[in-house]
Amino acid sequence: MIKKHRAFLKWAGGKFKLVDELASYLPTGDRLVEPFVGAGSVFLNTDYPSYLLCDINQDLIELYQIVKHQPEAYIAAAKALFVDEMNQKDAYYKVRTDFNKCRDPFQRSVYFLYLNRHGFNGLCRYNRKGGFNVPFGSYKKPYFPEKEIWAFSEKAQRAEFKCIGYEKAFEQTRSGDVVYCDPPYAPLSTTSSFTTYVGAGFSLDDQALLARHSRHTALERGIPVLISNHDIPLTRELYRGAHLATIQVQRNISQNGSGRNKVDELMALYDENYDPKED
Repeated sequence: MIKKHRAFLKWAGGKFKLVDELASYLPTGDRLVEPFVGAGSVFLNTDYPSYLLCDINQDLIELYQIVKHQPEAYIAAAKALFVDEMNQKDAYYKVRTDFNKCRDPFQRSVYFLYLNRHGFNGLCRYNRKGGFNVPFGSYKKPYFPEKEIWAFSEKAQRAEFKCIGYEKAFEQTRSGDVVYCDPPYAPLSTTSSFTTYVGAGFSLDDQALLARHSRHTALERGIPVLISNHDIPLTRELYRGAHLATIQVQRNISQNGSGRNKVDELMALYDENYDPKED
């Protein structure tokens, strides 16, 4: 059995638990393009010759570039914050303030991992002015993911990281690519889903545009696109014409275990070469 690799960041909607099933829907290709890389579980647990990994979160992309090129220096600096005296509410809010003032990419990346591991539920959230505003998480002993950082850095030698939106990511696709889209999910209800990772969030117009870009890229350019999202009437309508499948996943946004119910997740594959007889 092949060992699965965990991402070194905690991430809302991360794909670690369902990556094996999800990967079975991904076609083979020369390069995997992810317009919404997030914590990178799909990248870490697939085996494409190369990767183009994109996200609009500049902190995330700068962190990945630093881990790719300077893993030893990064680990030494970040590990220094994972000590008992830093696992206090006052210390956390001081680092959060320093992070929001800091403009040095390396130092921001060090703070980013600390905030990710010490903040509430590993959320990544910013206010309208761009300030990170996740509250303290009150964990007994936050884990420092040293071996996961090393594994990410090694795999990242095959990857290119870009801070761009999904539309520009699609523009950079080429023949031989496979695209996997893990967008902020469409809400299960008008009040339920946490989708605002950066800035103004991901609107229903964005959901529709993403579906259109995916359909166009697959049918007119021959580049297959897989999208995951909540399995709800809206997404089934948006992805009409794609090959649809459902898998179950446990959602982990809620800190209260009773709020972590299994929900249906939709896999929508746009691929002109898809043959259902192969299933």
